[in-house]
Amino acid sequence: MTYNLHPIFVHFPIALLFLYSVIKIIPLKKWFPSLAWRDIERLLLLVGVLGAFTAMVTGNIAMNIVHPEQKLVDTHATFAFLTTLLYVLLLAGEISAVIRAKEYFKNSKAVVAVASFLEKVFCHPVFSAII
Repeated sequence: MTYNLHPIFVHFPIALLFLYSVIKIIPLKKWFPSLAWRDIERLLLLVGVLGAFTAMVTGNIAMNIVHPEQKLVDTHATFAFLTTLLYVLLLAGEISAVIRAKEYFKNSKAVVAVASFLEKVFCHPVFSAII
């Protein structure tokens, strides 16, 4: 017997990435300055992106189980892919910020240069607010 797990897995990344977006937009840092908002944002983003990949995989499996209308599935998959891609770019910027801050990468100028560029582009407040 086969089960469609996609509806189960798809809600978690949506909720986590939505919460990440709300935290980025609403000035919670000013209202609650004692919390480690950057760590909370990074955790929500990382788990949300990993969940989005899981949702995409289970979506491909569900397509073979349920056999829905192909045009609808293609549209759904396109929006899921584009949304996941945007959050992956934001995650790349956050990972770059972590890499640049670590001591053991300080000796590699190429790694630091690439990480600095990615952080500058993808962690920019305007870019992340637009996304």
